[in-house]
Amino acid sequence: MFSNLFSRKPLGSNDEIDEKQAMAALMVRIAKSDDDYAIAECERIDAILSILYGLSSTEASSLRNHAEALEADAPDTVRFTRAIKEAVPYEDRFEVVRALWQVVLADGERDHEEDALMRLLASLLGVNDRDSAIARKEA
Repeated sequence: MFSNLFSRKPLGSNDEIDEKQAMAALMVRIAKSDDDYAIAECERIDAILSILYGLSSTEASSLRNHAEALEADAPDTVRFTRAIKEAVPYEDRFEVVRALWQVVLADGERDHEEDALMRLLASLLGVNDRDSAIARKEA
């Protein structure tokens, strides 16, 4: 009876998400971190997904919608950063951090919750504070 319950993987476990889903979920998480998930942030996420992965606007929006569900069900951020870290070479993770900064700055406001989460995300992705600051300036 209980063996089936404990043998199932939790929704959004690392085995179930790929780098695209993880990237989208991280962007959703950073956008929601200030408790104001603005339309400008959703539009920016869709635009970034379109550019990064060559998706149509409909495909990007669909990926973001899926990522919203993944993000809501995920108890932590590590599963997303791990999926990206395993799939994206170090030299390309700077672009990941830059994309995350673009989402943070999309609504024209920087919040201390967003800044704190960005510091954590950059660290979990293996990007140092200096490079994160450069990525922010380029965003």
